Amino acid sequence: MRNDPARVRQLHLIAAARAAAVRPTTEQQVSDIVRVTTDDEVDTRTFRAIVADISADVLR
Repeated sequence: MRNDPARVRQLHLIAAARAAAVRPTTEQQVSDIVRVTTDDEVDTRTFRAIVADISADVLR
């Protein structure tokens, strides 16, 4: 099921952990990490929201 809230939350946490470990320096790098993590399991809007949220945390 696409965009199951529990699955989206799980993917978000996994992507955030990966980004924290890698310490990306650009939003494109965060986007790449999220893309690999979500593997087309979320729609574009959800994907962008996850990228924006993680970028706000790791690119400070």
